[in-house]
Amino acid sequence: MKSFQYVIQDPVGIHARPAGLLSAKAKEFNAVVKIAAGGRESEVTKLMAVMAMGITCGQEITIIAEGPDEEEAIAELEKFVRENL
Repeated sequence: MKSFQYVIQDPVGIHARPAGLLSAKAKEFNAVVKIAAGGRESEVTKLMAVMAMGITCGQEITIIAEGPDEEEAIAELEKFVRENL
């Protein structure tokens, strides 16, 4: 299992567009990718569940990848999150 933390910089937080892009990115990997924030956790590939978390600007998230390509998944997702959220 690999993970990283990040504080959301996007003024709107994780809304529909970035949540969709994040979900699509996570689907590129065989690892199970989860997002945790505010005491809640969801699989990143479940778009509606991610949006329902209501993650806002300034909130810390943890992205967790577990599976055969977790190293590659966490590296790519960390890059994606830092560039887009």
